[in-house]
Amino acid sequence: MTVDLRIVFSACLAVSPVAMAEPDTLPIIDAHIHYSHDAWTSLPPDEAVALLRRSGLTRAFVSSSSDDGTLALLAAAPDLVVPVLRPYRERGELSTWLTDDTVPGMLRGRLKSGVYAGIGEFHAFGDDVELPVFMEVIELASEYGIFLHAHSDADAIERIFQHDPDALVLWAHAGFEGPEVVSEMLGRYENLWADLAFRSEHALEGEVDPAWRLLFESFPDRFLLGTDTFTPERWFYVEDHASWCREWLDDLPPDLRRAIAHDNAQRLLERVGRW
Repeated sequence: MTVDLRIVFSACLAVSPVAMAEPDTLPIIDAHIHYSHDAWTSLPPDEAVALLRRSGLTRAFVSSSSDDGTLALLAAAPDLVVPVLRPYRERGELSTWLTDDTVPGMLRGRLKSGVYAGIGEFHAFGDDVELPVFMEVIELASEYGIFLHAHSDADAIERIFQHDPDALVLWAHAGFEGPEVVSEMLGRYENLWADLAFRSEHALEGEVDPAWRLLFESFPDRFLLGTDTFTPERWFYVEDHASWCREWLDDLPPDLRRAIAHDNAQRLLERVGRW
C-alpha cells in the first residue's frame, strides 16, 4: 500500500471537519486508533472509515505499523483522520525500534510532509528514554512542534520532561496507573495529557468511580478517550466502545462530559497548530 504524501497533504488542507453523528449524539474524538498492516485486507480503508463514522467520531488519531495504513485512511477521510507517525515499520519492531538507528531518519523523512500531529504510539519505559534513538525522537517532536504519544511508565514520562520541559505528551492508557499516580503526574506536568484507551475501571454500569470522578474534576482539560485497535479484531469494538463511553460520560456534568469526549483532544490539536 503506497500513498503519495503530497496528495494526502493537499487533501488535508482542502477539507474542513464535518461531524457525521446524529445531532443528539455526543461527538467523540478517539485518540488511540491503529490501522496496521494485518488489518488492511479484512478491513479496507473505505470500510474502516465507515465504521469510524458510524461510531459518531468527529476525529480519530490514527497511527499504524506501517505508516502506510495511516496515510491510506487519511487519503480516504482527511476530515476525520488525524495522522500520528509511529516508529514501527511493522508490528515486530515494538521491542527493537529503540536500538535501530535508522528510525530517526525514517521519521524525519515522513515528518517533512507536515501532515502529522504527533509521534507514536511508541513503547518506551524507564531509562529507554536515555537511548540515542529516543533522544532524537524528542528532538524531532520539538522541532516540528508535535506531541509524543507514549506507552510508558511514569519514570519514562518524567525523563521525557527532564530532557524537554516544553514537550507535549499524550500518555497512552494513562500509564495503566491508578488515580493517585495519574493525579501526581498531571499536577507536576502541565503539558501532559492522558488517554483512557483499554481502561474500564473508571466506570461501571454507567457510573463513574468516585476516585476517578475526583481526578476528572481536578484535571478537566487533560483526559482523552481511546479504543486502541492494536489487533484487527479490536476494530469491531470501536462502535461499542463509543457507546459505552457515552453512557459513563453521561454521569458527568455537561462541560466535563464534552471536554473528555471531544474538546480536550481538539485543544491538543490546536496546541500543535493543526486542525
